[in-house]
Amino acid sequence: MSEADRQKWNTRYREQEGTGEPSAFLRSLADRLPSTGRALDVAGGAGREALWLGRRGLDVTLADISDVALEQAAEAARAAGVGLRCQRLDVEVESLPPGPFELVLCMNFLWRPLFAGFPKVLAPGGLLVFAQPTRSNLQRHAHPSARFLLEEGELPRLIQGLEIVSYTEGWTEEGRHEARMVAVAGAHRTWPT
Repeated sequence: MSEADRQKWNTRYREQEGTGEPSAFLRSLADRLPSTGRALDVAGGAGREALWLGRRGLDVTLADISDVALEQAAEAARAAGVGLRCQRLDVEVESLPPGPFELVLCMNFLWRPLFAGFPKVLAPGGLLVFAQPTRSNLQRHAHPSARFLLEEGELPRLIQGLEIVSYTEGWTEEGRHEARMVAVAGAHRTWPT
């Protein structure tokens, strides 16, 4: 991303208030996610998912390009008494933080080259949780633009070196058309149904 992109995101986070609740999708996985170990929230913004994971007992690293978002996340973590590592990272030009992580989360951010890096930072049996709108989302919403949308059925084809254990695509309870996936690395983790 360019410096202009960083500033765009900084402005957007300055205009938002609070971190908000974690996504309904992430909360729906609560019984299936690890509650110990390390987690990485990629492009996690102001930390709504990262804080939730930290409250559950995970040692969370939040990586984002926005300085403002990371400051907001760090402040919210201090206020909540949750440990949180914040790392300014432009994942379009920099590598993911070194693993191993028991959980990698990437929600509402699409940079296709990241998929090659996910298996490298996941611990054996570690989970990747990913959600992103698809082109069908444009039927109801102008944003994100087509540049940042998955093609219908594309997400499973992007997965490399991981076993998909859960995949859905369709209109969500929030009114967005999303592809949602959970995948496991290496040694198979039991995935409760």
